[in-house]
Amino acid sequence: MSNIPQNLRYTKTHEWVRKESDGSFTLGITDHAQSLLGDIVFIDVPKVSSDYAAGKECCVIESVKAASDVYMPIAGKIKAVNDALTTAPNLVNADPYNEGWLFKFDAVSATDFESLLDAAAYTAVEQADAH
Repeated sequence: MSNIPQNLRYTKTHEWVRKESDGSFTLGITDHAQSLLGDIVFIDVPKVSSDYAAGKECCVIESVKAASDVYMPIAGKIKAVNDALTTAPNLVNADPYNEGWLFKFDAVSATDFESLLDAAAYTAVEQADAH
């Protein structure tokens, strides 16, 4: 079983979202997702100020095994990207919930965050995914 922090929200496509004190949100992929991908070698992050609808592909992660799309969990505008991933994409493997975050965004509707999966619901998704 992978690490699933209680203070985050999740998607069925294995992204995590954290609400920040300034009202913005930070997104990354889960420990389970990075484990399935294997060694990450490149990340194509979105451009700052880009707008994305909920469910829209916004980022691509390439590993030695495969390329995987990352989807915007709730509609929003990209505020910042993790520039460290340009030279060290393996941060996502090493620390997916902290140093390996992908980007920060401002949501169109902050209440949409509450509709994402909590840790218990995501645990059930991960367990179903394993079978």
